[in-house]
Amino acid sequence: MNGWTAELALGLVVLLGSSVQRLAGIGFALVAAPALALMLGPAQGVLLANVSAGTISAIGLLGSWRRVRLAAMLPLVAAAACTVPAGAWVAARLPVPALLAGTGAVVTAAVLLVMYGARLPSLRGARGALAAGAASGFMNSSAGVGGPAVSLYALNAGWTTREFVPSAQFYGVVVNVLSVSAKGLPRLSGSVWLLVAAAVAAGALIGAVLADRVPERRARRIVLALALGGGLTTLVKGLSQL
Repeated sequence: MNGWTAELALGLVVLLGSSVQRLAGIGFALVAAPALALMLGPAQGVLLANVSAGTISAIGLLGSWRRVRLAAMLPLVAAAACTVPAGAWVAARLPVPALLAGTGAVVTAAVLLVMYGARLPSLRGARGALAAGAASGFMNSSAGVGGPAVSLYALNAGWTTREFVPSAQFYGVVVNVLSVSAKGLPRLSGSVWLLVAAAVAAGALIGAVLADRVPERRARRIVLALALGGGLTTLVKGLSQL
């Protein structure tokens, strides 16, 4: 990155993504991945989204790991582990405009599905878990957006928010570790890494404070509105460069 203003803008994006993730249990990648892809390029932007989302999920998991539904998570994690390498392979071979357009399209479609609460019989039971995990692993590794597929699975399985959030955080840690392992760490300067770490920590604190003050439904609407705007912007940017 060039210039302190660009670094500051990146830090603000990570701060916003971390805050909404801690507030709503989902949303870092939906909110931040499109902007990070525009700032750093899709490959490095998605990688940074993977690292940051995994970290903020781990922070959230510290106080809720006892409520994780491990048995339900196993097929999701196993399926994701199989498709993460495919997503990394695709991301490494697509040209930048195609990756930007693809990231924007994936984010936009995922947001719309979650907003309208898509009910899909194929996302129920063991088959549904495997399908959601496979889709999530591929999307997380290629576009940095693995949460919506798991969110749709939980919706169709009838999970409550109390059941979903800690399990989603556990899944976020695992799938992002797998994604980073498949692609490596993003190439950032030491000062940018420090800025990202500070932004994640501050976002975790802000999100925790807001969680006691902002109703869950309103928080999710804010997350989805921000994500939809970012997805559409990235889609248009990618299409304009094709």
